[in-house]
Amino acid sequence: MLVSQDVIRREMLRVRDESNNPAIQLIYDLCMYGSRIGYTVILEGILSKKKYGSMLLELLDNFEGEKNIYYFDIPFDETVRRHSNKPNSHEFGEKEMKEWWKDKDYLGIEGECIIDENMTQEQIVHSIKVRDL
Repeated sequence: MLVSQDVIRREMLRVRDESNNPAIQLIYDLCMYGSRIGYTVILEGILSKKKYGSMLLELLDNFEGEKNIYYFDIPFDETVRRHSNKPNSHEFGEKEMKEWWKDKDYLGIEGECIIDENMTQEQIVHSIKVRDL
């Protein structure tokens, strides 16, 4: 079950990414629903520690089953370059991304896996598979 922050916040609820926006609770509720029915749940998005950290920690405490946390630590310039290749690149650009950017916004919890710009796609997939064994 893929829970996408952008889909929930931007498309479903159409709310700004501010503290206490209603998407935070809905993300939590959807992930917990997936946990209760036995699904593998993938939560993805730009989930800043300041806005989403409390919810993420609560989710990690309450979620049943295996939990893996990955943080893509990619420099801003590389993030902008990668964004230019996405289908929605016309929706926002470097200026908006600069406003959202939070460098090294780790949760800082045990087991958090940091993926950096030097890792190939193969290395990233391998690190995920190895952790899941």
